Amino acid sequence: MRERSASGPRGTVIERDEVKPGKPVGVQAVGAPPWLLLLALFMVGINLRPALATVAPLLETIRAETGISVAAAGALSTLPVLCFGLFAPLAPRLARLLPPERVVFWCIVALLGGIGLRSLPGIAPLFAGTLIIGAAISLTMTLLPGLIKLCFPGGAASITGFYTATLGIGAALASAVAIPLKDLTGSWRMAQAVWAAPAALVIIAAAVAYWRRAGRRKAAQAVLPRRAGGLLGNALAWQVALYSGLQSALAYCVFAWLPTMLVDRGVRPALAGFLLSLSIGAQLVTSLTGPWLATRSKDQRSAIYILLGMTILGFLGCLYGPHAALWLAAVVLGLGQGGTFSIANALIVLRSPDANVAASLSGMTQCIGYTIAAAAPLGAGLLHAASNDWNAVGLAFVLCAIASAVAAAGAGRNLQIALR
Repeated sequence: MRERSASGPRGTVIERDEVKPGKPVGVQAVGAPPWLLLLALFMVGINLRPALATVAPLLETIRAETGISVAAAGALSTLPVLCFGLFAPLAPRLARLLPPERVVFWCIVALLGGIGLRSLPGIAPLFAGTLIIGAAISLTMTLLPGLIKLCFPGGAASITGFYTATLGIGAALASAVAIPLKDLTGSWRMAQAVWAAPAALVIIAAAVAYWRRAGRRKAAQAVLPRRAGGLLGNALAWQVALYSGLQSALAYCVFAWLPTMLVDRGVRPALAGFLLSLSIGAQLVTSLTGPWLATRSKDQRSAIYILLGMTILGFLGCLYGPHAALWLAAVVLGLGQGGTFSIANALIVLRSPDANVAASLSGMTQCIGYTIAAAAPLGAGLLHAASNDWNAVGLAFVLCAIASAVAAAGAGRNLQIALR
Protein backbone atom coordinates (compact mmCIF):
# COMPACT_ATOMS: atom_id res chain seq x y z
CA MET A 1 0.00 0.00 0.00
CA ARG A 2 1.33 3.39 -1.01
CA GLU A 3 0.74 6.19 1.45
CA ARG A 4 1.38 9.90 1.21
CA SER A 5 0.17 12.52 3.66
CA ALA A 6 -0.39 16.13 2.75
CA SER A 7 -1.40 18.84 5.18
CA GLY A 8 -4.71 20.62 4.65
CA PRO A 9 -7.00 22.88 6.61
CA ARG A 10 -8.07 21.01 9.74
CA GLY A 11 -7.30 17.68 8.10
CA THR A 12 -5.11 15.57 5.89
CA VAL A 13 -5.52 13.35 2.88
CA ILE A 14 -3.91 9.96 2.47
CA GLU A 15 -3.13 8.42 -0.91
CA ARG A 16 -3.68 4.70 -1.15
CA ASP A 17 -4.85 1.92 -3.41
CA GLU A 18 -8.58 1.65 -2.77
CA VAL A 19 -9.87 -1.36 -4.69
CA LYS A 20 -7.39 -3.37 -6.74
CA PRO A 21 -8.46 -5.33 -9.81
CA GLY A 22 -9.14 -8.92 -8.93
CA LYS A 23 -9.16 -8.24 -5.20
CA PRO A 24 -11.87 -10.26 -3.46
CA VAL A 25 -14.74 -8.24 -2.14
CA GLY A 26 -14.71 -8.33 1.61
CA VAL A 27 -18.03 -8.25 3.44
CA GLN A 28 -18.52 -7.30 7.04
CA ALA A 29 -21.84 -8.88 7.88
CA VAL A 30 -23.55 -6.72 10.46
CA GLY A 31 -25.90 -9.19 12.11
CA ALA A 32 -26.89 -10.70 8.73
CA PRO A 33 -25.42 -12.69 5.82
CA PRO A 34 -24.25 -10.76 2.73
CA TRP A 35 -27.17 -11.82 0.51
CA LEU A 36 -29.64 -10.57 3.09
CA LEU A 37 -27.86 -7.22 3.36
CA LEU A 38 -28.00 -6.87 -0.43
CA LEU A 39 -31.69 -7.74 -0.42
CA ALA A 40 -32.35 -5.15 2.28
CA LEU A 41 -30.40 -2.53 0.31
CA PHE A 42 -32.42 -3.36 -2.81
CA MET A 43 -35.73 -3.14 -0.96
CA VAL A 44 -34.87 0.22 0.58
CA GLY A 45 -33.36 1.63 -2.62
CA ILE A 46 -36.34 0.67 -4.76
CA ASN A 47 -38.55 2.83 -2.49
CA LEU A 48 -36.52 6.03 -2.79
CA ARG A 49 -37.70 7.24 -6.21
CA PRO A 50 -41.28 6.12 -7.09
CA ALA A 51 -42.98 8.58 -4.73
CA LEU A 52 -41.13 11.39 -6.54
CA ALA A 53 -40.99 10.04 -10.10
CA THR A 54 -44.78 9.75 -10.33
CA VAL A 55 -45.31 13.50 -9.93
CA ALA A 56 -43.92 14.73 -13.28
CA PRO A 57 -46.06 12.49 -15.56
CA LEU A 58 -49.19 13.39 -13.56
CA LEU A 59 -48.43 17.08 -13.00
CA GLU A 60 -50.86 18.45 -15.59
CA THR A 61 -53.62 16.21 -14.23
CA ILE A 62 -52.84 17.35 -10.68
CA ARG A 63 -53.00 20.99 -11.79
CA ALA A 64 -56.31 20.48 -13.58
CA GLU A 65 -57.99 18.73 -10.62
CA THR A 66 -56.58 20.85 -7.78
CA GLY A 67 -56.51 24.22 -9.55
CA ILE A 68 -52.98 25.04 -8.37
CA SER A 69 -51.01 27.59 -10.37
CA VAL A 70 -48.03 26.91 -12.60
CA ALA A 71 -45.77 28.37 -9.87
CA ALA A 72 -47.30 26.06 -7.26
CA ALA A 73 -46.85 23.08 -9.57
CA GLY A 74 -43.21 24.03 -9.99
CA ALA A 75 -42.84 24.28 -6.22
CA LEU A 76 -44.39 20.83 -5.86
CA SER A 77 -41.73 19.41 -8.17
CA THR A 78 -38.86 21.33 -6.55
CA LEU A 79 -39.84 20.76 -2.90
CA PRO A 80 -38.39 17.22 -2.61
CA VAL A 81 -35.05 18.31 -4.10
CA LEU A 82 -34.86 21.16 -1.60
CA CYS A 83 -35.63 18.67 1.18
CA PHE A 84 -32.72 16.51 0.00
CA GLY A 85 -30.36 19.36 0.80
CA LEU A 86 -32.06 20.83 3.87
CA PHE A 87 -32.50 17.62 5.86
CA ALA A 88 -29.22 15.92 4.95
CA PRO A 89 -27.16 17.49 7.82
CA LEU A 90 -29.66 16.06 10.31
CA ALA A 91 -28.98 12.43 9.36
CA PRO A 92 -25.52 11.99 10.99
CA ARG A 93 -26.86 13.55 14.20
CA LEU A 94 -29.75 11.09 14.29
CA ALA A 95 -27.30 8.24 13.64
CA ARG A 96 -25.40 9.20 16.79
CA LEU A 97 -28.60 8.91 18.83
CA LEU A 98 -29.88 5.67 17.29
CA PRO A 99 -28.31 2.88 15.25
CA PRO A 100 -28.43 4.12 11.64
CA GLU A 101 -30.33 1.09 10.38
CA ARG A 102 -33.07 1.97 12.90
CA VAL A 103 -33.13 5.55 11.62
CA VAL A 104 -33.56 4.18 8.08
CA PHE A 105 -36.45 2.01 9.32
CA TRP A 106 -38.28 4.99 10.79
CA CYS A 107 -37.60 6.99 7.63
CA ILE A 108 -39.39 4.30 5.61
CA VAL A 109 -42.26 4.51 8.09
CA ALA A 110 -42.34 8.29 7.52
CA LEU A 111 -42.21 7.71 3.76
CA LEU A 112 -45.25 5.45 4.02
CA GLY A 113 -47.03 8.11 6.09
CA GLY A 114 -46.17 10.82 3.56
CA ILE A 115 -47.52 8.74 0.67
CA GLY A 116 -50.72 8.13 2.60
CA LEU A 117 -51.10 11.80 3.54
CA ARG A 118 -50.57 12.90 -0.07
CA SER A 119 -53.40 10.65 -1.22
CA LEU A 120 -55.95 12.53 0.92
CA PRO A 121 -58.20 15.20 -0.65
CA GLY A 122 -57.04 18.81 -0.55
CA ILE A 123 -54.01 20.87 -1.46
CA ALA A 124 -52.50 21.04 2.06
CA PRO A 125 -52.12 17.22 2.37
CA LEU A 126 -50.57 17.17 -1.11
CA PHE A 127 -47.77 19.56 -0.13
CA ALA A 128 -47.39 18.29 3.45
CA GLY A 129 -47.11 14.69 2.24
CA THR A 130 -44.54 15.71 -0.37
CA LEU A 131 -42.51 17.49 2.32
CA ILE A 132 -42.51 14.39 4.55
CA ILE A 133 -41.57 12.18 1.59
CA GLY A 134 -38.66 14.47 0.66
CA ALA A 135 -37.37 14.57 4.24
CA ALA A 136 -37.58 10.79 4.68
CA ILE A 137 -35.76 10.10 1.41
CA SER A 138 -33.12 12.72 2.21
CA LEU A 139 -32.25 11.16 5.57
CA THR A 140 -32.20 7.64 4.11
CA MET A 141 -29.97 8.56 1.17
CA THR A 142 -27.56 10.35 3.51
CA LEU A 143 -27.14 7.35 5.81
CA LEU A 144 -26.90 4.58 3.22
CA PRO A 145 -23.31 5.33 2.03
CA GLY A 146 -22.08 4.98 5.62
CA LEU A 147 -23.96 1.72 6.06
CA ILE A 148 -22.58 0.43 2.76
CA LYS A 149 -19.06 1.33 3.86
CA LEU A 150 -19.66 -0.43 7.19
CA CYS A 151 -21.20 -3.60 5.78
CA PHE A 152 -19.07 -3.96 2.62
CA PRO A 153 -15.70 -2.38 3.40
CA GLY A 154 -13.84 -4.19 0.61
CA GLY A 155 -16.40 -3.66 -2.15
CA ALA A 156 -18.19 -0.45 -1.25
CA ALA A 157 -17.82 1.09 -4.73
CA SER A 158 -19.41 -1.88 -6.51
CA ILE A 159 -22.19 -2.15 -3.95
CA THR A 160 -22.83 1.58 -4.38
CA GLY A 161 -23.30 0.95 -8.10
CA PHE A 162 -25.86 -1.73 -7.24
CA TYR A 163 -27.65 0.70 -4.93
CA THR A 164 -27.61 3.47 -7.55
CA ALA A 165 -29.09 1.08 -10.11
CA THR A 166 -31.98 0.30 -7.75
CA LEU A 167 -32.76 4.03 -7.63
CA GLY A 168 -32.90 4.10 -11.43
CA ILE A 169 -35.07 0.99 -11.60
CA GLY A 170 -37.55 2.51 -9.15
CA ALA A 171 -37.66 5.83 -11.03
CA ALA A 172 -38.02 4.24 -14.48
CA LEU A 173 -40.72 1.81 -13.34
CA ALA A 174 -42.73 4.50 -11.54
CA SER A 175 -42.55 6.91 -14.49
CA ALA A 176 -43.58 4.22 -16.96
CA VAL A 177 -46.69 3.07 -15.07
CA ALA A 178 -47.87 6.41 -13.64
CA ILE A 179 -50.34 7.17 -16.44
CA PRO A 180 -51.57 3.55 -16.84
CA LEU A 181 -52.15 3.34 -13.08
CA LYS A 182 -54.08 6.61 -13.18
CA ASP A 183 -56.25 5.29 -16.00
CA LEU A 184 -56.72 1.95 -14.24
CA THR A 185 -57.65 3.38 -10.84
CA GLY A 186 -59.41 6.47 -12.18
CA SER A 187 -57.47 8.79 -9.85
CA TRP A 188 -54.02 10.35 -9.80
CA ARG A 189 -54.09 10.12 -6.01
CA MET A 190 -54.59 6.35 -6.13
CA ALA A 191 -51.89 6.07 -8.80
CA GLN A 192 -49.45 7.60 -6.31
CA ALA A 193 -50.86 5.77 -3.28
CA VAL A 194 -50.02 2.41 -4.91
CA TRP A 195 -46.36 3.03 -4.04
CA ALA A 196 -47.18 2.70 -0.35
CA ALA A 197 -47.19 -1.07 -0.92
CA PRO A 198 -43.41 -1.58 -1.37
CA ALA A 199 -42.73 0.74 1.59
CA ALA A 200 -45.11 -1.29 3.74
CA LEU A 201 -43.34 -4.48 2.61
CA VAL A 202 -40.00 -3.10 3.84
CA ILE A 203 -41.54 -2.19 7.20
CA ILE A 204 -43.09 -5.64 7.64
CA ALA A 205 -39.86 -7.41 6.66
CA ALA A 206 -37.81 -5.23 9.03
CA ALA A 207 -40.27 -5.81 11.88
CA VAL A 208 -40.12 -9.60 11.39
CA ALA A 209 -36.32 -9.52 11.28
CA TYR A 210 -36.18 -7.47 14.48
CA TRP A 211 -38.61 -9.81 16.24
CA ARG A 212 -36.58 -12.88 15.24
CA ARG A 213 -33.36 -11.49 16.66
CA ALA A 214 -34.93 -9.84 19.70
CA GLY A 215 -34.30 -12.93 21.80
CA ARG A 216 -30.60 -13.01 21.04
CA ARG A 217 -28.37 -11.57 23.72
CA LYS A 218 -25.77 -10.15 21.39
CA ALA A 219 -27.69 -9.00 18.35
CA ALA A 220 -25.22 -7.07 16.21
CA GLN A 221 -26.11 -3.52 15.27
CA ALA A 222 -24.58 -1.16 12.76
CA VAL A 223 -23.15 1.71 14.74
CA LEU A 224 -21.51 4.81 13.34
CA PRO A 225 -19.30 5.83 16.26
CA ARG A 226 -17.98 9.32 16.69
CA ARG A 227 -18.72 12.51 14.82
CA ALA A 228 -16.45 13.24 11.85
CA GLY A 229 -15.75 16.93 12.38
CA GLY A 230 -13.69 19.21 10.20
CA LEU A 231 -15.19 18.32 6.83
CA LEU A 232 -16.16 21.90 6.06
CA GLY A 233 -12.49 22.82 6.30
CA ASN A 234 -11.29 19.95 4.12
CA ALA A 235 -10.59 20.68 0.44
CA LEU A 236 -11.17 17.10 -0.72
CA ALA A 237 -14.61 17.00 0.92
CA TRP A 238 -15.56 20.22 -0.89
CA GLN A 239 -14.35 18.83 -4.22
CA VAL A 240 -16.52 15.73 -3.78
CA ALA A 241 -19.52 17.87 -2.80
CA LEU A 242 -19.12 20.29 -5.71
CA TYR A 243 -18.67 17.53 -8.26
CA SER A 244 -21.79 15.80 -6.93
CA GLY A 245 -23.82 19.01 -6.98
CA LEU A 246 -22.79 20.11 -10.46
CA GLN A 247 -23.46 16.73 -12.07
CA SER A 248 -26.84 16.67 -10.28
CA ALA A 249 -27.59 20.12 -11.71
CA LEU A 250 -27.07 18.71 -15.21
CA ALA A 251 -29.38 15.77 -14.46
CA TYR A 252 -32.23 17.86 -13.07
CA CYS A 253 -32.05 20.25 -16.04
CA VAL A 254 -32.52 17.25 -18.33
CA PHE A 255 -35.39 15.83 -16.26
CA ALA A 256 -37.15 19.20 -16.17
CA TRP A 257 -36.59 20.56 -19.68
CA LEU A 258 -35.56 17.87 -22.19
CA PRO A 259 -39.13 17.05 -23.36
CA THR A 260 -40.01 20.75 -23.69
CA MET A 261 -36.79 21.43 -25.57
CA LEU A 262 -37.50 18.59 -27.99
CA VAL A 263 -41.11 19.70 -28.54
CA ASP A 264 -39.86 23.21 -29.38
CA ARG A 265 -37.68 21.54 -32.04
CA GLY A 266 -40.78 20.04 -33.64
CA VAL A 267 -40.74 16.62 -31.97
CA ARG A 268 -44.14 15.16 -31.13
CA PRO A 269 -44.88 15.29 -27.36
CA ALA A 270 -45.30 11.53 -27.11
CA LEU A 271 -41.94 10.96 -28.81
CA ALA A 272 -40.29 13.60 -26.60
CA GLY A 273 -41.52 11.75 -23.52
CA PHE A 274 -40.30 8.45 -24.94
CA LEU A 275 -36.83 9.91 -25.58
CA LEU A 276 -36.60 11.06 -21.96
CA SER A 277 -37.64 7.57 -20.81
CA LEU A 278 -35.06 6.08 -23.17
CA SER A 279 -32.37 8.30 -21.67
CA ILE A 280 -33.38 7.32 -18.12
CA GLY A 281 -33.37 3.65 -19.11
CA ALA A 282 -29.86 3.97 -20.54
CA GLN A 283 -28.70 5.34 -17.19
CA LEU A 284 -29.24 1.94 -15.61
CA VAL A 285 -26.34 0.48 -17.61
CA THR A 286 -23.69 2.89 -16.33
CA SER A 287 -25.32 3.24 -12.90
CA LEU A 288 -24.48 -0.40 -12.31
CA THR A 289 -21.16 -0.62 -14.14
CA GLY A 290 -19.77 2.91 -13.68
CA PRO A 291 -18.26 2.52 -10.18
CA TRP A 292 -16.86 -0.93 -11.03
CA LEU A 293 -15.16 0.39 -14.18
CA ALA A 294 -13.92 3.50 -12.36
CA THR A 295 -12.15 1.39 -9.74
CA ARG A 296 -10.31 -0.66 -12.37
CA SER A 297 -7.86 2.23 -12.90
CA LYS A 298 -5.63 4.18 -10.54
CA ASP A 299 -8.28 6.81 -9.82
CA GLN A 300 -11.69 7.94 -11.07
CA ARG A 301 -10.73 11.05 -13.06
CA SER A 302 -10.47 9.52 -16.52
CA ALA A 303 -13.81 7.71 -16.16
CA ILE A 304 -15.51 10.93 -15.02
CA TYR A 305 -14.05 12.94 -17.92
CA ILE A 306 -15.28 10.37 -20.46
CA LEU A 307 -18.76 10.26 -18.94
CA LEU A 308 -19.02 14.06 -18.75
CA GLY A 309 -17.95 14.21 -22.40
CA MET A 310 -20.74 11.77 -23.28
CA THR A 311 -23.18 13.91 -21.31
CA ILE A 312 -22.22 17.03 -23.28
CA LEU A 313 -22.35 15.23 -26.64
CA GLY A 314 -25.72 13.66 -25.84
CA PHE A 315 -27.29 16.94 -24.71
CA LEU A 316 -25.97 18.91 -27.70
CA GLY A 317 -27.15 16.09 -29.96
CA CYS A 318 -30.65 16.45 -28.53
CA LEU A 319 -30.47 20.24 -28.92
CA TYR A 320 -28.93 20.52 -32.39
CA GLY A 321 -28.69 17.06 -33.94
CA PRO A 322 -30.88 15.72 -36.78
CA HIS A 323 -34.20 14.22 -35.75
CA ALA A 324 -33.17 10.82 -37.07
CA ALA A 325 -30.30 10.69 -34.55
CA LEU A 326 -32.25 11.85 -31.48
CA TRP A 327 -32.62 8.34 -30.12
CA LEU A 328 -28.83 7.88 -30.25
CA ALA A 329 -28.26 11.27 -28.58
CA ALA A 330 -30.73 10.34 -25.81
CA VAL A 331 -28.93 7.04 -25.17
CA VAL A 332 -25.50 8.71 -25.08
CA LEU A 333 -26.86 11.36 -22.72
CA GLY A 334 -28.31 8.69 -20.43
CA LEU A 335 -25.14 6.63 -20.38
CA GLY A 336 -23.10 9.70 -19.46
CA GLN A 337 -25.45 10.88 -16.71
CA GLY A 338 -26.00 7.45 -15.19
CA GLY A 339 -22.24 7.00 -14.83
CA THR A 340 -21.52 10.46 -13.42
CA PHE A 341 -24.26 10.00 -10.81
CA SER A 342 -23.17 6.53 -9.73
CA ILE A 343 -19.52 7.59 -9.46
CA ALA A 344 -20.59 10.62 -7.42
CA ASN A 345 -22.17 8.22 -4.93
CA ALA A 346 -19.15 5.92 -5.06
CA LEU A 347 -16.75 8.79 -4.33
CA ILE A 348 -18.39 9.26 -0.94
CA VAL A 349 -17.31 5.78 0.15
CA LEU A 350 -14.01 5.78 -1.76
CA ARG A 351 -12.85 9.06 -0.23
CA SER A 352 -13.92 8.00 3.28
CA PRO A 353 -11.62 5.86 5.47
CA ASP A 354 -14.51 4.54 7.57
CA ALA A 355 -18.29 4.45 7.83
CA ASN A 356 -18.37 7.39 10.22
CA VAL A 357 -16.64 9.74 7.76
CA ALA A 358 -18.77 8.34 4.91
CA ALA A 359 -21.98 9.26 6.76
CA SER A 360 -20.77 12.79 7.50
CA LEU A 361 -19.41 13.30 3.98
CA SER A 362 -22.70 12.04 2.57
CA GLY A 363 -24.59 14.62 4.63
CA MET A 364 -22.31 17.44 3.50
CA THR A 365 -22.38 16.33 -0.14
CA GLN A 366 -26.14 15.98 -0.24
CA CYS A 367 -26.72 19.33 1.50
CA ILE A 368 -24.48 21.25 -0.90
CA GLY A 369 -25.20 19.13 -3.97
CA TYR A 370 -28.98 19.19 -3.92
CA THR A 371 -29.06 22.88 -3.07
CA ILE A 372 -27.18 23.46 -6.34
CA ALA A 373 -29.36 20.93 -8.16
CA ALA A 374 -32.61 22.52 -6.98
CA ALA A 375 -31.60 25.90 -8.41
CA ALA A 376 -30.51 24.55 -11.80
CA PRO A 377 -33.91 23.87 -13.44
CA LEU A 378 -35.15 27.29 -12.33
CA GLY A 379 -32.04 28.93 -13.74
CA ALA A 380 -32.45 27.08 -17.03
CA GLY A 381 -36.08 28.19 -17.24
CA LEU A 382 -35.15 31.83 -16.64
CA LEU A 383 -32.43 31.66 -19.31
CA HIS A 384 -34.88 30.20 -21.79
CA ALA A 385 -37.50 32.84 -20.99
CA ALA A 386 -34.98 35.68 -21.30
CA SER A 387 -33.46 34.51 -24.63
CA ASN A 388 -36.60 32.91 -26.10
CA ASP A 389 -34.51 29.99 -27.36
CA TRP A 390 -32.39 27.14 -25.99
CA ASN A 391 -28.94 28.36 -27.07
CA ALA A 392 -28.18 30.07 -23.74
CA VAL A 393 -29.30 26.95 -21.86
CA GLY A 394 -27.04 24.80 -24.05
CA LEU A 395 -24.05 27.07 -23.32
CA ALA A 396 -24.82 27.06 -19.58
CA PHE A 397 -25.09 23.25 -19.66
CA VAL A 398 -21.64 22.92 -21.24
CA LEU A 399 -20.10 25.39 -18.77
CA CYS A 400 -21.65 23.51 -15.84
CA ALA A 401 -20.22 20.23 -17.17
CA ILE A 402 -16.77 21.84 -17.46
CA ALA A 403 -17.05 23.11 -13.88
CA SER A 404 -18.00 19.58 -12.81
CA ALA A 405 -14.87 18.26 -14.54
CA VAL A 406 -12.74 20.82 -12.68
CA ALA A 407 -14.18 19.64 -9.36
CA ALA A 408 -13.64 16.03 -10.44
CA ALA A 409 -9.95 16.78 -11.04
CA GLY A 410 -9.64 16.94 -7.26
CA ALA A 411 -12.44 14.61 -6.17
CA GLY A 412 -11.39 11.80 -8.52
CA ARG A 413 -7.84 11.49 -7.20
CA ASN A 414 -6.81 8.35 -5.34
CA LEU A 415 -7.02 10.03 -1.93
CA GLN A 416 -8.87 9.54 1.32
CA ILE A 417 -9.91 12.04 3.94
CA ALA A 418 -8.14 11.65 7.27
CA LEU A 419 -9.39 14.16 9.83
CA ARG A 420 -7.35 15.17 12.84
